[in-house]
Amino acid sequence: MQYDHIVIRYGELTLKGRNRKLFTTQLAKNVRQALRNFPAIKVDKKRDRMYIVLNGEDPEAIMDRCQKIFGIQNMSVALKVENEETAIKEQALKLLTETENVRTFKVSTKRSNKEFPIGSQEFNQVLGGYLLSNIDGITVDVHQPDLEITVDIRSEATYLTSQKVPGAAGLPVGSSGKSLLLLSGGIDSPVAGYLTMKRGVQLEAIHFHSPPYTSERAKEKVLDLAEKLSFYGHSIKVHIVPFTALQQKIHREIPHGYSMTVMRRMMMRISEAVAEQEGILSLVTGESLGQVASQTMESMHAINAVTNYPVIRPLVAMDKDEIIRISEEIDMYDISIRPFEDCCTVFVPKQPKTKPKLEKVEQFEANIEFEPDIQEILSAIETVEIEAKDNQEEELGDLL
Repeated sequence: MQYDHIVIRYGELTLKGRNRKLFTTQLAKNVRQALRNFPAIKVDKKRDRMYIVLNGEDPEAIMDRCQKIFGIQNMSVALKVENEETAIKEQALKLLTETENVRTFKVSTKRSNKEFPIGSQEFNQVLGGYLLSNIDGITVDVHQPDLEITVDIRSEATYLTSQKVPGAAGLPVGSSGKSLLLLSGGIDSPVAGYLTMKRGVQLEAIHFHSPPYTSERAKEKVLDLAEKLSFYGHSIKVHIVPFTALQQKIHREIPHGYSMTVMRRMMMRISEAVAEQEGILSLVTGESLGQVASQTMESMHAINAVTNYPVIRPLVAMDKDEIIRISEEIDMYDISIRPFEDCCTVFVPKQPKTKPKLEKVEQFEANIEFEPDIQEILSAIETVEIEAKDNQEEELGDLL
C-alpha cells in the first residue's frame, strides 16, 4: 500500500486551552528538526492533528524517528481522499485488499465535518456493506478485528488509517522552559534527564571532570549519553567542569565524614552559577531517596540549602530496578555501565555522614575560602554542543 500521509495525534496537548498553539507550534518545530534528513516531506500543523505529507519518502523510517519525539501520543500512516462517498469506498477497498492476512475487519467513522451528508454510524454500515460485497472470505468483527479501518472525515479531506503506532507522549521539548542537568555518567542522571524532557523541558548538562582521577573515556561516556538525550529533543550543551583542584582541597581540609556533603554543595553552587549565566531557571539531578549516603533526607536538606534554584528530582521515589528498566528502554544502560569512574567515586570517605547537620556543614565551610576556587573553575569550563545523529548519519560515520 502506497500511503501518502502520516497523521500525528497530540494526546495531552488537546487538554490545553488558549495556549495550545504554543505547544503545537513547538511540536511542529521539533518534528521538522528531527526529520531534517527527509527533504521531500512537508509538515502541516492543525489545531488538533498534524500531518506529514510524505511525497514519496519512506513512512516506516519516519514513524521510527517520530516515536522518539515528545508530544506525540500516537500516529498512523494514512491515505488522503477527497470528501466524496465513492472515492472513500474505493480507497477503503484498496486498503483492505492490499493488507495481508486479514480475515475480519471493522469500520470506524469520525465525522468532524458535519457538512458530509452521511452520519458516522450510518457510514460505518454503508462502507462495511460495500467492502463485504466486493471482497470474498472476510467478515466483520467489531470486537477484535484483524484490521480496523478508521475513516476521519474532516473539513479539508478524509483520511483513511488502519493502525495506531504509540508515540513518546509527554510535552514537546522546549515548551516548558530550560533546566541544567547534573550529568554524572552513571545510570540515574540520564534517566532523570529523559523524564524531565518528557515534560517539555529543554536541557543543558553540566559534568564534573576530575583528571587524572577520571579519564577522557569517562568524559566521552558522558558526551555519548548527552547525544542519546539529544535524540529526544534539541541539541544539548554540555558544560565540562575542571573539578580536580577543588575536590582535592575539600578532601584535605574538610572532615572526611562531611567531605561528600561539601563536595555536593560545591557542585550545586557551580551549577547555579552556570545556570544563571545561561538563563536557566532550575537544576535536575538523578537523586533517589535513600539510595546512597548523599541522598538521605538529611543530606538532601544540607546540600539543597546552598542554592535558591528549584531542584527537579524525577527519580526521587523510584527504586534502582525501576531506574534500570527505563535506562534499558531508552538505550542508555550499556553506555552508563561502561567501567570508567566519575568524580563522585573519587575520594569517597569510608564512613560518609548519612545524616549531616546543616549547621556543622556551614561551620566547616566558613573556615575555608572557596569563592576564588569557584571563580577560577567558572572561567575554565569547556562547553561542547551535542547534536543528535540519526541512523543515516551514524551509518555514514561508520563508513568513514
